[in-house]
Amino acid sequence: MASIKIAGTVNDSVVDGEGYRFTIFAQGCPHHCEGCHNPQTHDFSGGRTADTNILYKEILENPLLSGATFSGGEPFMQPAPLAELAAKLHEKHLDIWVYTGYRLEELQSMVDTNVHALLHVTDVLIDGRFILSQRDLTLTFRGSRNQRIIDMNETRRAGHITLKELDT
Repeated sequence: MASIKIAGTVNDSVVDGEGYRFTIFAQGCPHHCEGCHNPQTHDFSGGRTADTNILYKEILENPLLSGATFSGGEPFMQPAPLAELAAKLHEKHLDIWVYTGYRLEELQSMVDTNVHALLHVTDVLIDGRFILSQRDLTLTFRGSRNQRIIDMNETRRAGHITLKELDT
């Protein structure tokens, strides 16, 4: 597989998606949301380099996991290694949740096949920047009211998104 810059991991999270999840915090974020709960992930030169083969093996070591969550930082700043890792995890019947400061529509408009590849293997997308004035502690899996939880599989089935770059 490949290497990725990460801030860290949590091997049994219950707050980053449904079920027990292995969460990978990508290093580097262009959004710098006021009130971000992971400001240490913003610096693109911070964190450490991790081998996605090792992350894959760590994930498979826990038989209780429902899947993996890619958070940040901004996962879509390193879409290629995450898409590859997600595809391998799908083969093991694990689902993929991705937190992003981008809106789905922004990601769809990017001319980057790696971004579209990561979208293609995402089961649930939590999109939108964290907005401090819309912070709501009663929300499940979100920090502010503007953020959406998008079932990407259902969205694809309904024909609301097409990833043409992957069809060629």
